[in-house]
Amino acid sequence: MTDLLPCVEIGPEGEPAGAVVWLHGLGASGHDFEDIVPLLELPSVRFVFPHAPRRGVTINGGLIMPAWYDIRFLGGGGEAADGVRESAAHVEALLEREQERGIPASRLVLAGFSQGGAVALFAGTRYGKALAGILVLSGYELLAATRDAEAAGTNRATPMLFCHGRYDPMVPLSGGRLAYEACAVGRTAEWHEFEMAHEMTLDEVGVVRDWLHGVFGPEVAR
Repeated sequence: MTDLLPCVEIGPEGEPAGAVVWLHGLGASGHDFEDIVPLLELPSVRFVFPHAPRRGVTINGGLIMPAWYDIRFLGGGGEAADGVRESAAHVEALLEREQERGIPASRLVLAGFSQGGAVALFAGTRYGKALAGILVLSGYELLAATRDAEAAGTNRATPMLFCHGRYDPMVPLSGGRLAYEACAVGRTAEWHEFEMAHEMTLDEVGVVRDWLHGVFGPEVAR
């Protein structure tokens, strides 16, 4: 059984009507997106921000830091497959815990930024139950060669939102777009570009808010 990662949680007002599991980027922590929660205007939704395990990251000289997987080199195929799958198992454990706490998979959104967005995309499309949504912010695709064989048919109808900055120096726009084009085939998916770098802006927050409101429905939104 996979151990549960430590998490920052922001609880709802009363019983939760849904939950968002949100993965941070390389070197960050579960505290990274706490401040965004009030802006999303979802008082009935629980937000779960896990802390990634600490590990050495090759492209950063082996420095130990919070990371969902090791990055051995930049460019396609640089991700360490064992770390990707380990983190996907951690994500699945968190999704299962939310269901044990009374929220069905159909009311769960899996989200992530940058490296966390890549893991959210990987784990979400391979998860064996239909989720409410998959949100990929400034992300990219991992282990692309395994996509078709491992994608879960149960999640084909899960809506997806991809957001990316046009001037992102860390994850080029082209990488995010390739992930969208490859993973959105046959799915309900949206692509949005923003005048920004590797970050989130209020314009992007507004798009994410509206998308989440649509995913969860008017009874959940403020």
